[in-house]
Amino acid sequence: MRYIKSNRLTRILKRSEYLRVKQRGTSVAESGLVIQAAPVANSRSHLHPRVGFTVSKRVGNAVKRNRARRRLKSIASDVLPKEGFQSWDYVFIGRLVTLDRPYDLLLEDTRAALRKIHQKTI
Repeated sequence: MRYIKSNRLTRILKRSEYLRVKQRGTSVAESGLVIQAAPVANSRSHLHPRVGFTVSKRVGNAVKRNRARRRLKSIASDVLPKEGFQSWDYVFIGRLVTLDRPYDLLLEDTRAALRKIHQKTI
């Protein structure tokens, strides 16, 4: 379909964009993380997928939340260029398990979640 080929990831920064993905998109929960995704309305303006990250205070203090966010960023940069669709917004939500789950299992969770999201929308 519309797979992307470069490693460029553009960030979602505005709260309104996070809310749009949550309200209009699809959400899939796996053991290590939750991914919300929605196609961008004006696809010509975004040739690459945009990604946002969020980790709530339930995960722990700031050090733990930042560690979980860094792990999610690494996962997204490894997986989205190969398996993400262009002109889509993805929001990665960290869980408490994200901190201690082995990296290869997080990769597996992310790939499974993306497959489920893309199957729901096709």
